[in-house]
Amino acid sequence: MGTLPAKPSLDQLRKRAKDLARAEGVKLSEAQFRIARDHGFPSWPKLQAYVRRVTEHGDTLQHPYHQDVEYYAERALGLLASAEDDTPGAKAPFERWAQPLTRDGARAVVAKEHGFGSWKGLRTHVKSLVDSGEPFARAYRAVEARDVKQLETLLDEFPGLVTARGTNGNDLLGMAGATCDERLSRILLDHGADPTRGNVHGWTPLHQATYSNLPLLLDMLLDAGASPDVSARGDGGTPLVVALFWGNRKVANKLAVHSKAPGNLRVAAGLGDADLLAELLEPGHPAAGAHRGFYRPHSGFPKWQPTDDPAEVRNEALSWAARNNRTQALRTLVARGADVDADVYRGTALTWAAARGRVDAVRTLLDLGADVNRAGTFGGPGHGEGVTALHLAAQNGKLDVLRVLVEHGADLGARDALFDSTPETWAEVCGQPEARELLQ
Repeated sequence: MGTLPAKPSLDQLRKRAKDLARAEGVKLSEAQFRIARDHGFPSWPKLQAYVRRVTEHGDTLQHPYHQDVEYYAERALGLLASAEDDTPGAKAPFERWAQPLTRDGARAVVAKEHGFGSWKGLRTHVKSLVDSGEPFARAYRAVEARDVKQLETLLDEFPGLVTARGTNGNDLLGMAGATCDERLSRILLDHGADPTRGNVHGWTPLHQATYSNLPLLLDMLLDAGASPDVSARGDGGTPLVVALFWGNRKVANKLAVHSKAPGNLRVAAGLGDADLLAELLEPGHPAAGAHRGFYRPHSGFPKWQPTDDPAEVRNEALSWAARNNRTQALRTLVARGADVDADVYRGTALTWAAARGRVDAVRTLLDLGADVNRAGTFGGPGHGEGVTALHLAAQNGKLDVLRVLVEHGADLGARDALFDSTPETWAEVCGQPEARELLQ
């Protein structure tokens, strides 16, 4: 196949087609078809439409790559949620296209960012995307399939792919991190991908590595120059904070060597940093509740507004200590007034410890007086309402945690508020046969 430059010229392609028709003695339509196929496109009109879009929008163009039309509707809602959280990169396209912060406005923005005048135009294009031959969509499919050889071939044929962006500013390096296959990221970095670049939410490849708990990828990105101090999805949303949000201790411990930013109470609790914890628990310490604008890793979590209330700051830190299995931090925080049963944002300390399988934290919290049957929230609003720690341990197959909870009087017949289901049913629906058997 021929190499298509990052900024292709339709005039040059037309000239090539005329030259080829004369040289080969074939019709112009045949020459055009050959050139289109040489670049991986099924037809000359498909190639023309692609080049026009790239020429008109240049480096700002977002390339569609996912074949599911509903994917773009979800991304539009995610963009809207991030803009409502005042994320600069998410607000900018609404301002650029003079669109309101509404669902329809978000859809219009997504369509225009992809080079289409309307949501309908984008939907029509996406339906035929699999046969379009567009390089970015083909590269995305190679990443999804973990096809290292095909990705490398496409990067050689289309060098501009390493700088191209897809929906909501996602690039191939960021996508590669989501596959948990470091080989793909290595190839992209070797071809010049930028490890510091974030999408419209500010989410960088390093954020993705911590989200997926990939220590090898983390090292690779840091060696390539990725910054550990960039915030995404709100003030203070550094890669370290993303790791601690999920209780991903492997990557959190590695990152803490490079930076502990933003250094507030929940970071100190998540890291189990006794000295920093003691310092920040001093009455009125200004850094304790600072830089907590990040509160959700994606828009599947509901909107929330953190406050600087010292009680809220302590209680939130307690759940961060629990999900990271920092037992001494749990004792320290409770001794300094943290409410052991508080549900500050989508989960008590006990439910987070149970969901992440932190058996030591579960035992410590129960010893500190946590209510084993406390029903609360967890995760997205369509998932965790009125759930207990036993529901979440069952869902995730955390057998050691289940045993401890049952020993402490957990109610096997407790029913959540959304599905009216017991922990045993959660284990069955979530494919955890051992947990289900234990609960029976």
